[in-house]
Amino acid sequence: RLLRDAAIPVAPFRTVRRERFDADPQRLCGELAALGFPLFTKPANAGSSVGIRKVSEASQLKDALRYAFQFDAKALAEAAVSGRELELAVLGGSPATVSVAGEVIVEHADGFYSYDAKYLDEHGARLELPAPITAEELARAQALALRAFDVLECEGMARVDLFLKADGSLLVNEINTIPGFTAISMYPKLWALSGVTPTELVTRLIDLALDRSRRRGELRRSIALK
Repeated sequence: RLLRDAAIPVAPFRTVRRERFDADPQRLCGELAALGFPLFTKPANAGSSVGIRKVSEASQLKDALRYAFQFDAKALAEAAVSGRELELAVLGGSPATVSVAGEVIVEHADGFYSYDAKYLDEHGARLELPAPITAEELARAQALALRAFDVLECEGMARVDLFLKADGSLLVNEINTIPGFTAISMYPKLWALSGVTPTELVTRLIDLALDRSRRRGELRRSIALK
């Protein structure tokens, strides 16, 4: 909602509370069908594609929502977007900086970047580093990633995931404020491609955290006169 209200393009979506679904699942599913098919259902607060289902027709919607509600009391229904998935790493500061883009290419039978594609099938997806896009597309992707980081008032680090559609337009898929940070994760890999070594990256993140702590420590916690 914050991204949408800031005129940042996102996929059409609806949020759903479990109690409303339990009260009248048929009516709610009818409303969600207006998003069109295929669509995705997912827990609102989960990572690693846990709880996500791709819904190809109305008859699958109830079961998909029940599955999502196993992981969270709030779920998201989102229209499917046909496009290339780009990921960019953002590092806070004044100003924040952004990496080159990487591309995720899914080759798993699920047809999307599912949990199985990420973690169980070693051939489920591959990464193109850097993404084979034009300089103009990269510039627009970087500007959009920085804009999303700023609008959501993020600090420290984030990975911003975008879709690049066939018509050249970009939209924000999601932002990961605690992205994966292992040797094989996209976030450090993108910074390495952008000329920032892992040691330098960790050092800069620590410096940002210390600065944030200092700024917070300077705030008054009482209205009592000194």
